[in-house]
Amino acid sequence: MQRGNFSNRAEHNNRPYVDNIILIGLMGAGKTTIGKLLANSMGKIFIDSDHEIQRRTGVDIPLIFEFEGEAGFRKREVEVLQDVARLSNIVLATGGGAVLREENRELLRKSGTVIYLRVPVNELKRRTRFDKNRPLLQTANPQARLVELFNQRDPLYQQTAHIILDSGRQSVRVLVQTLIKKLEAYHLSRPIMPSND
Repeated sequence: MQRGNFSNRAEHNNRPYVDNIILIGLMGAGKTTIGKLLANSMGKIFIDSDHEIQRRTGVDIPLIFEFEGEAGFRKREVEVLQDVARLSNIVLATGGGAVLREENRELLRKSGTVIYLRVPVNELKRRTRFDKNRPLLQTANPQARLVELFNQRDPLYQQTAHIILDSGRQSVRVLVQTLIKKLEAYHLSRPIMPSND
């Protein structure tokens, strides 16, 4: 498996960086769309963990689920998150299930400011209703499955997040502006830690 090979503008380091922004939330929450615009607005590098898994394997995520199951996909996801955690100056869009493992939740919180993009279930249903690229929704009743996933994961997202952004049908630009204000307020409210240098 190919590892690394991220943009050379993102720096590799052995310690976590607080300048990273990590987006979590269910499928359809807008992590990739918002993440790209946020990274562009803040002069950061955008990385999508699902896209990185696809790049490394050379296949789409539904195919990974088909041949390796969800457990195989989650194993690959852990490897990508561990690699990305060593970078700085990034905006990372995680897969919806990245928070299922405690090791991932801890890693994400240590690697940057974690933002939960919380979207009402009815809006998630609207956004994902025609999407055939969501393996976990390929069931007889995808809407019921989405409610089940929300109920299972919402507490984990809340536990992991430093900031929660409630969103629905606002424009992406408005959401990004709101998010930047929330990030500024969050970092201004944190105590300054003494340097160990």
